[in-house]
Amino acid sequence: MTVMWEGRAADGRGEELLAYALAHADPDAGVYRSADGRVVVVDPSGRGLPDAPAELMARPPHSWPFERVR
Repeated sequence: MTVMWEGRAADGRGEELLAYALAHADPDAGVYRSADGRVVVVDPSGRGLPDAPAELMARPPHSWPFERVR
C-alpha cells in the first residue's frame, strides 16, 4: 500500500513544513511542494508521516491509502 499525504502550510511556514516532511518521510518517498505552500508525500512504504506541529499547518493534513495496480 502507498500513502499519499498532503498538508497545507500556515501563512509563511511553507519552507518549515517542507523541512518537516523531508525529515520524517521514508527515504523512498517522493516529496513535492507547490508554490501555494502545499507539501505532498507519496510514500510506497505505507507509513506516511507523523502528525506535523499544528503551528505549521493551515488545516489538518489529508492522507489517503492507494493500492498499486500496475
